[in-house]
Amino acid sequence: MTPSTDSRTISAKEWVVEDVAAGTFRVDRTTLIDEAVFEREMATVFGRCWLYVGHESEIPRPGDFKARDVGNRPLIFWHGHDGAKRVLYNSCRHRGALVCRVPEGNARGMSCFYHAWTYNSTGALNGVPGDEGYGEHFDRAAMGLLSPPKVDNYRGFYFVCFDPDAVDLKTYLAGAADYIDLVADQADDLEVVPGAHEYSMDANWKLFVENSLDGYHLLPLHKTYFTYLEEREGNTLDRDDTTEALDLGNGHAVICVHGPWARPVARWTPALGEHNRPQVEAKYQELVDRYGPERAQMIGLTDRNLLVFPNLIINDIMGVVIRTITPTAAGHTKIHQWSLATAGEDADLRARRLDSYIAFQGPAGLATPDDLEACEACQAGLRTAPDVTWSDISRGMHREHAGQPSMASDELQMRAFWRRWQSLLD
Repeated sequence: MTPSTDSRTISAKEWVVEDVAAGTFRVDRTTLIDEAVFEREMATVFGRCWLYVGHESEIPRPGDFKARDVGNRPLIFWHGHDGAKRVLYNSCRHRGALVCRVPEGNARGMSCFYHAWTYNSTGALNGVPGDEGYGEHFDRAAMGLLSPPKVDNYRGFYFVCFDPDAVDLKTYLAGAADYIDLVADQADDLEVVPGAHEYSMDANWKLFVENSLDGYHLLPLHKTYFTYLEEREGNTLDRDDTTEALDLGNGHAVICVHGPWARPVARWTPALGEHNRPQVEAKYQELVDRYGPERAQMIGLTDRNLLVFPNLIINDIMGVVIRTITPTAAGHTKIHQWSLATAGEDADLRARRLDSYIAFQGPAGLATPDDLEACEACQAGLRTAPDVTWSDISRGMHREHAGQPSMASDELQMRAFWRRWQSLLD
């Protein structure tokens, strides 16, 4: 789109308009199609917020590493031989080439293929061919791989922030930390299952963030999946008043539902196999004994989709899925996702967990293709802008502003996202 005015200079107050008296919350469709808005987002959202890098279980041994693009910046998540887990910029200090050009592995050091500058697992520069050519003032100690200004972890989930003036991670997480706790408390030892799903869509990243938190679309869009579940297990989605949506502060939000699917921790259905029923029920009793019945129900029986603003989704449903949503252009988005599971769990239970996850959320499952098609259909329809200016995100506003609980089929969670987005772009 070629905007009639330069969107770099427009106040974000003009893009997100909330009218409480009228009960309307509208978003200008320019925010979803304009490359200038995308460029502004990369600086003011992805350049200032805490962004997820990886889970500690992915690099358990000294030397283990993962190469990740985070906010479109190449990073190395590396377990040093000194025992520390670090996040380093994947850029040689000499000419900027990628130092790590494979997605994962184990290494004591890495050598840049261009001029063979070599770095050890702490990021220190320990090899420079022909270093006598640099003279006596060359300071090798000052030329190691650099780290982002802020790196921290919460309950084993590692984040970075490229803004040196940002608040600390725990403060940033606000109420989202409580929902990460509900994941971390499922077992004493959690691990990311080896392998990942990587896919993309021709649509704006914010559409997929919205979709990941949207309880309103579940039945109409995913009819095939719920028909499959009903035929296989006789279960249907519970859409009663116990579902809820919550604004967790700082743009974070969550929806909670009671799904018809199995949860290995700790809701048994026939999908998990009759022979696994005793251990699943024993796990739930263990949660009750450790945390009490109310928290055990939250950990083991309640399904939730959590947004850690701006682009981390933790789907704690038939399994735990960690998903990052990264824009590469106004109309293109990359998605990466991993499955988090109980370390050392029974092999059959692990296989059934992964089968349930792939059946619903895998790139070729019964839900994710629906979601991608919906987002891409929205992106196609957005080409009507500026003739059709606004998208509506008003569902449930009458409940929100009356202090009533919001349901998962409301849109409070999207409004929480957009309000934070607006505050950062303004």
